[in-house]
Amino acid sequence: MESGPPRTGNLSANQVSVTFQVDIHPAAKIGRGIMLDHATGIVVGETAVIENDVSILQSVTLGGTGKSGGDRHPKIREGVMIGAGAKILGNIEVGRGAKIGAGSWCCNRCRRIPPPLGVPARIVGKPDSDKPSMDMDQHFNGINHTFGVW
Repeated sequence: MESGPPRTGNLSANQVSVTFQVDIHPAAKIGRGIMLDHATGIVVGETAVIENDVSILQSVTLGGTGKSGGDRHPKIREGVMIGAGAKILGNIEVGRGAKIGAGSWCCNRCRRIPPPLGVPARIVGKPDSDKPSMDMDQHFNGINHTFGVW
């Protein structure tokens, strides 16, 4: 007998992937009020956890570290906003109300205060909201934006 998600879960995941170009493993734990904005290119791994009221923009990866088993994907806590193209890799926690900047690459724990940004992600700015997933403000307070230079 096979272990793992039922075949219907795999079939549903495959249909979603083909139709919407989104790859969410059927075993991922996903809460209520999740917004996948322009969902194209989103990848969510098998042991990922996404709590309630999280906003995820296009081309985000919640991926593993290459290990073949065990708990190897990110844990995204309530109220988090993840910017377009961000890559969050490994069994790390993104704390409640955190904001991850577009294009960031995170492989270490991310807290709300202050938010991470860049490649690799580094802590920048000051928090401006308890639930950035609700206001969708992608500006980072305390950062000067000049031609992509932070």
